[in-house]
Amino acid sequence: MATEPRVPHAPDRKTLRKSVVAGSIGVLVHWFDWAVYAYMAGTIAHVFFPQEDATASLLSVFGVFAISFFVRPLGAVIFGHLGDRMGRKKTLSIVILAMAASTLMLGLLPGYGTIGILAPILLVIARIVQGLAAGGEFGSAAAFLAEYSPPKRRGFGVSWLEFGSLLGFLLASFAVFLLNVSMPAEQIADWGWRIPFLITVPMGLIGLYIRSKIEDTPEFEELQELENVPQSPLREVFRDNWRQLLQTCGMEIFMNVTFYVVLVYLLTYQETVVGISADQAALLSTLASALGLVIVPLAGIASDRWGRKPVLMTAAIALTVLSVPLFMIMQSGAPSATFVSTLGLALILAIILGTHAVTVAELFPTRTRQSGLSIAYAVTAALFAGTAPYVITWLIDATGHDLVPGWFLMVVGVVGIVTVASLPETRGIDLFKEEDRTGAPVRG
Repeated sequence: MATEPRVPHAPDRKTLRKSVVAGSIGVLVHWFDWAVYAYMAGTIAHVFFPQEDATASLLSVFGVFAISFFVRPLGAVIFGHLGDRMGRKKTLSIVILAMAASTLMLGLLPGYGTIGILAPILLVIARIVQGLAAGGEFGSAAAFLAEYSPPKRRGFGVSWLEFGSLLGFLLASFAVFLLNVSMPAEQIADWGWRIPFLITVPMGLIGLYIRSKIEDTPEFEELQELENVPQSPLREVFRDNWRQLLQTCGMEIFMNVTFYVVLVYLLTYQETVVGISADQAALLSTLASALGLVIVPLAGIASDRWGRKPVLMTAAIALTVLSVPLFMIMQSGAPSATFVSTLGLALILAIILGTHAVTVAELFPTRTRQSGLSIAYAVTAALFAGTAPYVITWLIDATGHDLVPGWFLMVVGVVGIVTVASLPETRGIDLFKEEDRTGAPVRG
């Protein structure tokens, strides 16, 4: 018996706006916290670790930073399972509450001089909680935004997820800048460093309030009505959606590594290899994020009009072909050359950011969407993105070749080309698939 065509939901404008804010505010809070921790690493090392060896203290801070990355896959498994069993709304609320709590804990912690070895132990606990929550944020928010957005504008709707991440970066750099110009270094080290972290708490509580006031997604509610909510979504992902999982891993390697190289590692590269000042490098990073705020929604719109594959393939080919030439241009050290090359890389990244989340969200059935997205994102971030700056630095030192980041991104571009070529075109498809109606996987 043929299944009757499903009528797509059409939320009103107010509900749609509320869903966009609810879906994107969590990544804003996460990346604000993440960037502040990175920018304040030297101060945090001074506060939480013994100062007999300043280098060892700083390495300890970055070690704690790495721990939060490596617990993300565990958070992805936990929150992916909860999201596919209990709904997107509940996990979105739990995740942002955990982020706010861990950040509040960090902002109020006494330093090493007050409570000794207990200070770094509590710091590690706070960052583990933050890492677990971060592991569940992307999958929860991407599934939520995809399922709430109208099919014809889904790319635009989901693009606000990455708009939130870039805005978090920008707000963090601005907050640290204001801190540095308004306080002497002694005051910042004494208590001022706590301010940006404590600012995150009301942002998180506002996000929690917004998320608590919106209904769960129409697709998940329909799944509940049909009594087809999966008992073991994680097992279903590996048993029935392994192909989609591998494709999503390829897509997230493509996005995550490019993101970390362009917005995180590039500052260090420009200072240590190109030879520009820290202020100039920070300004270029800020301009790159600002450009992304403009391009990301436009890339989402373009994917709604022309399809996900053409937009992503354009970015993948551009990254493969232009990465090395852009780094060669950067090598000249001229301000105009560095400006052009940085914004060129940022433009490619923004196109990827505006399209990747909606593409992978459309691959999975509603039954396993959050689990699949969460696992692929967290695992690739931990294994490939988090280690990219270290690997590139080691390769430059081992080879003496300053264009290593360009070649590295070229390889990532090839991964993007292969992944995008394997994808079906999903623009405008019904997110509620046959296995969501029947509860059984579709074979063949």
